[in-house]
Amino acid sequence: METEIKDLKEDIRKLIIDVAIIKNTLLNETELTDWAKEELKKARMENESISLEEL
Repeated sequence: METEIKDLKEDIRKLIIDVAIIKNTLLNETELTDWAKEELKKARMENESISLEEL
């Protein structure tokens, strides 16, 4: 059990680093690629959230 928790903490730590790298990359990019735009469009279609305009 303790080993599983340590492994989980390490995995979370790695994910945090990966997300930070991705955020940094996105902040430095001026435009999304066509692939990224399409993936964002798909994600938004699957999500049931409301856009700011709809609010």
